[in-house]
Amino acid sequence: MFLEPRQLGFGNTGPGTGWVEVICGSMFSGKTEELLRRLRRAQIAHQRVELFKPAFDNRYHTTDVVSHNRQSRGGRAVESATDILAAATNCEVVGIDEAQFFDEDLPEVVRELANSGKRVVIAGLDMDSDGRPFGPMPLLMAEAEFVTKVNAICMQCGATAAYSFRTSAEEGQKVLGEADKYEARCRKCFLAGMRSRS
Repeated sequence: MFLEPRQLGFGNTGPGTGWVEVICGSMFSGKTEELLRRLRRAQIAHQRVELFKPAFDNRYHTTDVVSHNRQSRGGRAVESATDILAAATNCEVVGIDEAQFFDEDLPEVVRELANSGKRVVIAGLDMDSDGRPFGPMPLLMAEAEFVTKVNAICMQCGATAAYSFRTSAEEGQKVLGEADKYEARCRKCFLAGMRSRS
């Protein structure tokens, strides 16, 4: 379980000291739930929190951030990463969900937020349904002080799953869906699915 940097003795973490945390993994691995858990803890500590998601992702709600198991928290849907900067001026903790869907400006936005003293907590898919790095996630993971990779359970064999396998026939990297279009799979079952698809 992730503990806040103050509990870990991480350097100077007083007011005005920023850092970046990335929560990554496959679909159905609990990324959004972990993001919401960390933000709840920040709120308990009387910190001002803002939560953002890409407007593109309207699967469950237009503005709220909602996990696959229906945990939710009010948030703001933004069209671009730069929109986060203006909206996050009066908070201490910034949460960003579905980071893989944001544009290429997100790493610079996150850097600016952290450099200004904010704690930035990001959740997103590290790989797309072809098993390739997804959007700005590799850069965010490289720059983050803390990276937590969470795993799901393979929906084919029950092993540890790190891949998101698309079961629908849609093409393109950004295809919204949940269990109707995706399965969490282990490496072996993911590769078997990719071979059968081709």
